Amino acid sequence: MDQSVKEGELLWKPSDDLQKQSNMADYMKWLQTNKNLHFKNYEDMWKWSVTEIESFWESLWEYFLIKSTTGYLQVLSERKMPGAKWFTGAKVNYAEHIFRNYHENDIAILAKSELRPLEEMNWATLKKNVASFAAGLKKNGIKKGDCVAAYLPNIPEAIIAFLACASIGAVWSSASPDFGGPAVIERFKQIEPKLLIAVDGYRYGGNDFNRMKTVRDIKKSIPTIEMTVLLPYLNEKLTCDECKGIMLWEQFITEVNDEALQFLPLAFDHPLWILFSSGTTGTPKAIVQGHGGILLEHLKQCVLHMDLKRKERFFWFTTTGWMMWNVVVSGLLAGAAIVLYDGSPGFPTLDNLWQLAAETKITLFGTSASFLLSCMNKQIEPSKFNLSHLKTIASTGSPLPVEGFSWVYSCVKQDLWLSSVSGGTDICSAFVGGSPLLPVHAGEIQCRELGAKVEAFNDDGESVLNEVGELVLTEPMPSMPLYFWNDQNGERYYDSYFAFYSGVWRHGDWIKIFSKGSCQIYGRSDSTINRGGIRIGTSEIYRAVEGMEEIADSLAIDVSNNILLFVVLEKGNLFTEAFVTRVRKQIRQVCSPRHIPDQIYEITSVPRTLNGKKLEVPIKRILTGTPVSKAVNTGSLSNPHSLDFFIKLAEKIQSPDS
Repeated sequence: MDQSVKEGELLWKPSDDLQKQSNMADYMKWLQTNKNLHFKNYEDMWKWSVTEIESFWESLWEYFLIKSTTGYLQVLSERKMPGAKWFTGAKVNYAEHIFRNYHENDIAILAKSELRPLEEMNWATLKKNVASFAAGLKKNGIKKGDCVAAYLPNIPEAIIAFLACASIGAVWSSASPDFGGPAVIERFKQIEPKLLIAVDGYRYGGNDFNRMKTVRDIKKSIPTIEMTVLLPYLNEKLTCDECKGIMLWEQFITEVNDEALQFLPLAFDHPLWILFSSGTTGTPKAIVQGHGGILLEHLKQCVLHMDLKRKERFFWFTTTGWMMWNVVVSGLLAGAAIVLYDGSPGFPTLDNLWQLAAETKITLFGTSASFLLSCMNKQIEPSKFNLSHLKTIASTGSPLPVEGFSWVYSCVKQDLWLSSVSGGTDICSAFVGGSPLLPVHAGEIQCRELGAKVEAFNDDGESVLNEVGELVLTEPMPSMPLYFWNDQNGERYYDSYFAFYSGVWRHGDWIKIFSKGSCQIYGRSDSTINRGGIRIGTSEIYRAVEGMEEIADSLAIDVSNNILLFVVLEKGNLFTEAFVTRVRKQIRQVCSPRHIPDQIYEITSVPRTLNGKKLEVPIKRILTGTPVSKAVNTGSLSNPHSLDFFIKLAEKIQSPDS
């Protein structure tokens, strides 16, 4: 890897042909022809999209030929947050727009897991299966507005069941089988589902995990569940005798196999799905998003910002418990084939997903920054695989540091569009991300996305450029939550985003927006470290230490103006004074003397949410004396035992003798 790459250095430019053939260029040309709008570049178009927001979103409605059984009365009722109403009067259906791309023999889904070999499903088979499941839903009394909870892995059956629910207006919500029973119950109990769809178990990292007890616990704990459909996945020979009161998947669908697929016209703001926040400090927020808002936002995201085209192959490593699964499904809106994988990304080795990319001819490979950094630290060489079809790598989950950018271009492919993106479950999309018209600079996100009026606010609430500030949105977007489920007065929704700045969405991240239009995310604003009045994003420290071969993972916390750094060592390395000295030197060189931690500790694992996010704020609260029961919801953690070290350290810090 070339260690000499500097932050902001130009790493890649789209060729003239790539730009001309991109969907973004086609949209610009459409605006010119149909709206007499002429833009010199992407930045000019972005400014228009966030200034004339009604005209922008209406143009997407027209450009994407949105099908509505009725006309809409107005694009936007009022520019206010919360409370914006979009396309009132329109009647749409998300699933209907998926099947506009129906080409009988084209591949719709490619899927592989640790339990199943690679399989392909064409559009004809997908449509037949969705129709069968939708008929099963209707036959068993599931109707418009009913909630359906899915405890399923990232396999084709999850896609089939979701699209069937969407087609009839049922409201979908999913959790991954690696979520433990209490975490699933805490989420699903809020939404009172009538139907539960589940698997018997799954395989991860070569190990089998039976989930039948968890399925029974979910059924028992949620009295609204009238019926459970079980998909034998871990044990395909499972019989009804082993699961009383449960209907097997094949029984649910086979009796109505010939039913034609129909789409119920729904209000633009009819609920499509319910996503859940991580719930690290309390009950997970049940975030409701609508058919129309997601349809428009995901068409914009997948077609324009990801540049997906018909017959291309779209992959993102995800589970059904993360919003990226929902985005993957929307790859079908672009006519692309979606690639699913269920299992460990590092089993048997970190070559696994790169081999999948070659095997399935993936066009867009989506992953997390932590996966790319793990490959870098393990000196994986993806270029040994045939990645000739790969044109884009997209990274999210946490900021991708300069070293990650450099590794991708050195070890994956030189002619490649690396798109670092950042957004949230809250809108099930990105605020800042990629554009096929723009160059890639090391450590930077290419642009603010169309229709997303992202600004950086300083301490006085003023919009600033070229300095770190609070990431805010100052205009509404259609995919913002309709509401939180069971949030009767909208108080929790308001407090989550709008309590800090009236009428402005505060997202909770630090961002720096450059004059040229690109930007950088610096981590959560509520976990930022302050040294002598200088803000330090934890991502800067992670960039320094996780680039060291000896370090597998890390966590940085500010306690009473002291920086505490916790590191997980790679196997075979020792936590010695010499090692600590090297860490301090690395941080000084990569960041600054201000970033050097006051104390460095060795831990066995970094506390993470079920979706892999580091637990910065809850750990800070524990270390400053907040009782664990109030500081963190342990059911939201993938590794709750990792808290033990911090609980003991907190006792030591709080001790009068310390």
